[in-house]
Amino acid sequence: MRLRHIVFLFVLGGFAPAFAQSAVAPVVPPPQDVADLPAVVVSGVQPGPGLWKVSKGGHVMWVLGTLSPLPRGMQWQSHEVEQAISESQQVLLLPSVKFKADVGFFGKLFLLPSAYSARKNDNGETLQQVLPPSVYARWQVLKQKYIGNDRGIERWRPMFAAQELYRKAIKANGLSRSGGVPSSVDALATRHGITPVSTSYEVVIAHPGAAIKAFKQAAPHDTTCFIRMLDNIEQDMPAMKARANAWATGDLPTLRQLPDSAWRDACVAALADAGFAQTLGLDDVPAKQQATWLAAARAALAGNAQTFALLPMDELLKPNGYLAKLQAEGYEVEAPE
Repeated sequence: MRLRHIVFLFVLGGFAPAFAQSAVAPVVPPPQDVADLPAVVVSGVQPGPGLWKVSKGGHVMWVLGTLSPLPRGMQWQSHEVEQAISESQQVLLLPSVKFKADVGFFGKLFLLPSAYSARKNDNGETLQQVLPPSVYARWQVLKQKYIGNDRGIERWRPMFAAQELYRKAIKANGLSRSGGVPSSVDALATRHGITPVSTSYEVVIAHPGAAIKAFKQAAPHDTTCFIRMLDNIEQDMPAMKARANAWATGDLPTLRQLPDSAWRDACVAALADAGFAQTLGLDDVPAKQQATWLAAARAALAGNAQTFALLPMDELLKPNGYLAKLQAEGYEVEAPE
């Protein structure tokens, strides 16, 4: 079974995109004129960005860069994407990490209580007791604004509380995590008789009980992630909206100017520093995940006349991203105009 079905992985499920990074990125300060960015996200039918082209020996792969969050009221409709998928033999899904554990039905029942308890602070402590006073004061302001008078969340570990705050904050600001883009690509592939190909790197958890225990022991390191999340919600919301608008309207110059914040990297790094990643064998996941996607891309480019693929937008824009790796291997890479 997938370990995400155990509540223990609620947190990792939220931070999975960060594993695509080969290293923890430095914090990128927002532009000086961030306050002047649009306060309203776009809605209605939007085309999204153009496609990147990767080619070699007459074989082509068209790549769509994805972004999170995106406008919640957007109806994404890209004729370019639909045409590319209709003419492709394969569709490569987003790179991700898949957690699996062979525990069986009774093992699952045994682990669930421990998994639920992993979401809460030890000994019934509250966020006020585990966070520095100044950090808790910031939490209270944002909690009241986006969550309201929820007493139960006060006993959650900071990392889980941060996820819930982020989820409510982006919804309140007219954003959604995916904008329906991955599901739309799945639907287009199905319509044209193409089975999407997973590019997930699979991590097998040999001892799930020990993994949950290790996760609980990493609790003191949640604060780093929590603080970065508060920073992100307090300071980066205008830039998040601008990035979402830029993706929806296909404005690549703005996307290049406004790189994503590094809060996910900070959260993953906090767990890695706690020794949790080493316990699960996750310390070298970024490299393995990249290798998994690149292997799938090479195979698709060699075996198909045309392929369609999804990648996080950062991997298309940064100089050491996935497409940069293919370009270094001799593939021709062309950005959309």
